[in-house]
Amino acid sequence: MVALDYPGAAEARQLIEALKGIPCYMKVGMQLFYSAGPEFVTSLKEQGYKVFLDVKMHDIPNTVKGGSESVTRLGVDMFNVHAAGGKQMMEAALEGVDKALGSGHTTKPIVIGVTQLTSTSLTVMNEEIGISGSVEEAVLRYARLAQSAGLHGVVASPLEVIRIKEACGSGFITVTPGIRPAGADMGDQTRVMTPPEAFEQGTDYIVIGRPITAAKDPRAALEAIIQSVSQ
Repeated sequence: MVALDYPGAAEARQLIEALKGIPCYMKVGMQLFYSAGPEFVTSLKEQGYKVFLDVKMHDIPNTVKGGSESVTRLGVDMFNVHAAGGKQMMEAALEGVDKALGSGHTTKPIVIGVTQLTSTSLTVMNEEIGISGSVEEAVLRYARLAQSAGLHGVVASPLEVIRIKEACGSGFITVTPGIRPAGADMGDQTRVMTPPEAFEQGTDYIVIGRPITAAKDPRAALEAIIQSVSQ
């Protein structure tokens, strides 16, 4: 999954043009979605891309239900909600999907829960967010909660993939940001792996942003990543 971390559609389209012909998911996050709007997602779908809408819904259940219905109608292939919102909220997200499908929409999106952000360190989680225990324990607790609510998987760092699969089964999807090719800048991520390492852990999808989007030659950067994984 290529993270289109850009402030507007024009910049994102330049990258898309540079990567033309390479099959991959496109991840649309908050900055781009708030700037370019639903029309940008529609344009990606018209070009044949699968879209992961990464807006991390976290609100009262009824609001999340409405948001889920809207993005399902938009045609996204995957979107996420915060597992910290609780089981009822996650169940409401699925109700929103079903409502959209019941009115004739045929593309059923994968719905995943956010466990802990890959920028969250143990100190931040314990002392600022107020969750005790290890990051891995918190991630597993949220993963189990997401599964009990009926979600298809979770977003987690690659460091937790093996434990999540052990706890929730191999069919429970993991989407892993915090992926950095060997030698790449860590940026604001604290729990990272290289692409081959992440897939060796058994993850289903990897998300890569700045190592591609900030590269002098984004296409060459993505091709190098694909080559590293194929080896």
